[in-house]
Amino acid sequence: MINRDEERLNRQLDRFERELPASLSRSMRWLREPSSRWIRIPAGLLLIAGGIFSILPLLGLWMLPLGLLLLAQDLPFLRRPTRRALLWMERRWVRWKRRRRNRPG
Repeated sequence: MINRDEERLNRQLDRFERELPASLSRSMRWLREPSSRWIRIPAGLLLIAGGIFSILPLLGLWMLPLGLLLLAQDLPFLRRPTRRALLWMERRWVRWKRRRRNRPG
C-alpha cells in the first residue's frame, strides 16, 4: 500500500518532470522507477557527499538537494520534508516569474 506522503511526493515530482526538457524528463522518469533503486541510492549518496565538499570546483551545494530528492524515493522519513521543500521552491519560482513578467521595462 502506498502511503500519503509517497503519493504526494510522486504528484509533486510528476509536476516537476513536466516542466523539464524532454531528455531530462526521461532520465528523471527512469530514475524514479522501482527497478532503478540500485542506481538511485548510491547516486543520491554520492551527490550528498559531493554537496558536502561544495568548496571544490564542480562540486557544489546544488548536489545536496538533488541527492536528498533521489533518496526520498526510498526513505520514508525524507518524503515529507522533501515534498515541502519542493512546494516551497515551486512557490518561490512562480512568484519570481510573476514579478519579472509584471516588471515595467
